[in-house]
Amino acid sequence: MSTTDSLDPAAPARRAFQFGLRDAGTLIGLVVIVAVFSALTPNFLTERNILNILQQSSINACVALGMTLVIISGGIDLSVGPTAAIAAVAAAALMVGGAPVIVAIPAALLFGMAAGAVNGLLVAYGGLQPFIVTLGTLSLYRASALIYTGGNPVFGIPPEFRSLLNATILGVPSPVVIVAVLALVVWIVLNKTPLGEYFLAVGGNEEASHIAGVPVAMTKIAAYVISGGLASVGGLILVGRLGAADPTLGNLWELDAIAAAAIGGASLMGGKGSVVGTLLGAIILGSLRNGLTLLNVQAFYQLLATGLIILVAMLIDRATRGRG
Repeated sequence: MSTTDSLDPAAPARRAFQFGLRDAGTLIGLVVIVAVFSALTPNFLTERNILNILQQSSINACVALGMTLVIISGGIDLSVGPTAAIAAVAAAALMVGGAPVIVAIPAALLFGMAAGAVNGLLVAYGGLQPFIVTLGTLSLYRASALIYTGGNPVFGIPPEFRSLLNATILGVPSPVVIVAVLALVVWIVLNKTPLGEYFLAVGGNEEASHIAGVPVAMTKIAAYVISGGLASVGGLILVGRLGAADPTLGNLWELDAIAAAAIGGASLMGGKGSVVGTLLGAIILGSLRNGLTLLNVQAFYQLLATGLIILVAMLIDRATRGRG
């Protein structure tokens, strides 16, 4: 996609059609996986297991939504796991120290968004590659969480916080509802606001975007700030489920988030990606792991299967690049 496309009045509709085709392909992949596991194990396609898959996929989906915006804008964020950890540790420390939940949650979001802002500033104004910046902050943020906690989990999470994230709304686990609402917000930002146009334009052609008057630096910073905020939400959801904030929380989350976005059709070259595709990608990964677990397949082979799916998604992206 070029910047000229982003300024074309017909471009949003054209992109929506193109994204729709990619999302349909991802949906077909999900249907195939569901059909295979349903045939192999009778417990896979039960209501309880479907809700279990959605709940297990909710954290990855939340983190992957932010990662998708970063990837669309031409970057990568390897620090989402440690960002979630420092946000979770900060929230837990505040709550254990007596702060109300209504204060701890926005504080954690601010920690995550601040960590994302550091990434964005270094990428946008430091002239450094996103991979290098976020690789460095990955260690920096993780070390900060470990140093603050002495390497020990923070216990004593208030029951009201745990109840909030372990409740159900009309029979649906609250983390799934939270991620659904966040996905809708991200979809609106990406498809109905100028900022969404900027993400696509900068990722498609940064130099042309700059010439066209797009605020390239601020667009990149915004992508990382949103990514940091959504990573912190993922961290809070996990704290609610576990009842503790572990400084090692979020290990390898970046790989799952990148995988979900890539399987969902996001191009690691930038300029392409969709919210629906990323959600489907996260559910595909969750369904794959759940199905293999039900079949008593060892974790090593689950990792192998996940890697193969990612490679297939990359080959499809490469084969279709330039057609979308």
